[in-house]
Amino acid sequence: MIYITRKESFNAAHKLARPDWSDDHNLEVFGKCANPNWHGHNYQLFVTVKGEVNPETGFLVDLKWMKEIINEHIIDKLDHRNLNLDVDFMKDKLASTENLVIAVWDQLLPHIKAGGAELHCVKIYETENNFVEYFG
Repeated sequence: MIYITRKESFNAAHKLARPDWSDDHNLEVFGKCANPNWHGHNYQLFVTVKGEVNPETGFLVDLKWMKEIINEHIIDKLDHRNLNLDVDFMKDKLASTENLVIAVWDQLLPHIKAGGAELHCVKIYETENNFVEYFG
């Protein structure tokens, strides 16, 4: 079994706020992340796939293909967008990094499987110090 990771980056705005809560309660629970005027991050996305090396190519997957899959289904939809308002796969979800990483997994899973690999992990760094990993 071999593991390969592709790193991509995107910039996005969001806010953490439940529409069924008051502004004061959202501020109490989410702090400055509930800023009504939004805030943004320079996110880093790591997608790890696993499987066996193809003896004909020496690859698990072609990293160019992996880059195209990630860009088409994730980066093009997230980069310079508002996670709460612009991203179809985040509709009606609280835009936490935890929910984002699960949504990214769900978007990538069928494409990675179709490419002959198994999705192992999706990791998103929200800040230099904070990141979330999801293993399905």
